[in-house]
This record gives sequence, C-alpha cells and structure tokens, in this order.
Amino acid sequence: MQKALVILGLVILAVGLAWPWLKLLPLGRLPGDLVFEGENFTVYLPIATMILLSVLLSLIFWLLR
Repeated sequence: MQKALVILGLVILAVGLAWPWLKLLPLGRLPGDLVFEGENFTVYLPIATMILLSVLLSLIFWLLR
C-alpha cells in the first residue's frame, strides 16, 4: 500500500510540474466533445476526451501489469 501511495504522489508531482505544457494539449476540445449552451446554463460532455483517456490508461496499466 505504501508503494502505491508513493507512486501516486510522484505521478501527481510530475503532472503538477508538467502542467504548463499539458494545458496546451487539445484535451477537452476534441471533435467528439459536446457543448450545449443555453441562456443561463452550459452543459459540457467530454465524450471523446474520456474515451481517449480511457484507452491510454488501459494501455498503460496493461503494459505495467
């Protein structure tokens, strides 16, 4: 359990340090992401982004297993 927490902490640290470059990626603005805007509300459904992240995380976990 301690090993998993240390790895999770290092991943969070790496993402935090790489954030200036990561926010330049088009995640959240892919062609399959849906945005519904009304007068007083906005509904955002990042379908394509979630599918892409799911595939990438599945591949990473499969490689590490």
